[in-house]
Amino acid sequence: MTSTAATTVRATRKGGERKSKSARAGVLFSVPRFHRYIKKSTPKSRVTMAAAVYTAAVIEYLTAEVLELSGNAAKDHKKQRINARHIFLAVSIDEELKKLLHGVTIPQGGVLPHINAFLFNSKSNSTDQSQPTQNTSRSSTAAVAKVPSALTKASSSSAINLKKTTSTTAGNTAGSA
Repeated sequence: MTSTAATTVRATRKGGERKSKSARAGVLFSVPRFHRYIKKSTPKSRVTMAAAVYTAAVIEYLTAEVLELSGNAAKDHKKQRINARHIFLAVSIDEELKKLLHGVTIPQGGVLPHINAFLFNSKSNSTDQSQPTQNTSRSSTAAVAKVPSALTKASSSSAINLKKTTSTTAGNTAGSA
């Protein structure tokens, strides 16, 4: 009974109720746990408690940052839960996190949505080039048939000029026939 009273007196003499090291440091992550992990990972077991506090604070900050950004990504997709895809998108958007987690693969994260702009342009350009001119006479189709051999020798800028000249030469051949 005396030992219990002695601890109570000792605790009240120091200033009230007891606080954990995490509460004293003002972090949510466990400072003694990080202290233990650091001691196990270093060859010499002399590690200050300040190193554990600093590590806990940094890990807490990074976790809060990733959770905030991935929560925003989940809201953008109209979801209530954060999944691996949202974490991947959050890390990919933020430049500093992207640099920090450069070599990290997030399982079930997927890939960034990206379609090269050239693929969109080539589809519209190919339909324009494949359609013949509006002149429907037989001689104009013969003139258009000669264009591909000229295009292989010409540059892309002269190909546009060549298309204009074939329509004018087709009109000239139709008039002479």
